[in-house]
Amino acid sequence: MAASDLHALANPLRFQRLATALTPWLLALGLGFLFVGLWQGLFVAPDDYLQGKTVRIMYVHVPAAWFASGGYLGMAIAALSARIWRHPLADLAVRAIAPVGATFAAICLVTGSIWGRPTWGTWWVWDGRLTSMLVLFLLYLGVIALTHLHEDRARGLKMAGYLAIVGTINLPIIKFSVEWWNTLHQPASIRLSGSSIHPDMLQPLLLSAVGFLLLFAAIVLVRMRTLIAEQRLEARALRRAARAG
Repeated sequence: MAASDLHALANPLRFQRLATALTPWLLALGLGFLFVGLWQGLFVAPDDYLQGKTVRIMYVHVPAAWFASGGYLGMAIAALSARIWRHPLADLAVRAIAPVGATFAAICLVTGSIWGRPTWGTWWVWDGRLTSMLVLFLLYLGVIALTHLHEDRARGLKMAGYLAIVGTINLPIIKFSVEWWNTLHQPASIRLSGSSIHPDMLQPLLLSAVGFLLLFAAIVLVRMRTLIAEQRLEARALRRAARAG
């Protein structure tokens, strides 16, 4: 996207129109991809030769993990844009992404525990991957708290943005923890060089991932539209109070 396009999207009204047009399509396509991916994953794909049917939880767990991390990166980029380029919608993007990313991280942690119980014989272990994902969830909660609990909203958003940026140091730890330390998690099955997952299992996983991604984007757009509307109402209320005073 060109710089002029980004500048155009800085206009809240123009962004609202674009988001309003895109949201139904993202929701419909996301639900469609997710339905097909989960249906194939749960009922069509073969069982794993070691884990049996328990492997089917990966069609939720793995995409949730991917986009919990990806969402945090997007939030950090938005925070950086707010601090450096003063993009008027960047802080709103931080506020919009944080609860969605936290939800995806929570889904990842819960499904991982459910998957770990029959596979490892325990609900939780303090290995590198699990611990760093828990840290990611807590970082999301920290950003949410700072954007809502600080008395000075502008200062709270600034502090939340700094936490989002600093927290990106956890992302490579999540990614490479299985290579840096001896953990119960297996190494990555999908790499740029190819995948070790059987094609009949890989296809529904990728379909589910596309569905999760589109739903993530749709929910963020809905939240941003809501936050913009709230800002406009607050500004209108302040103008009325000023005129009345």
